[in-house]
Amino acid sequence: MRGLRTDRTAQTIVAGHAFMQNVRRGHFELGLDAPRGLRVAAAFTELAAAI
Repeated sequence: MRGLRTDRTAQTIVAGHAFMQNVRRGHFELGLDAPRGLRVAAAFTELAAAI
């Protein structure tokens, strides 16, 4: 894989994937009021507003 040449890039990808899975499953208080299929999109909207 061209993008995972170093351990650091692999670690970043794995951490991002784990975070998205946790958001999708509702382990964070982000997007909980949204329907299950739209939870990730709502979480990104809430994160963008916080930043």
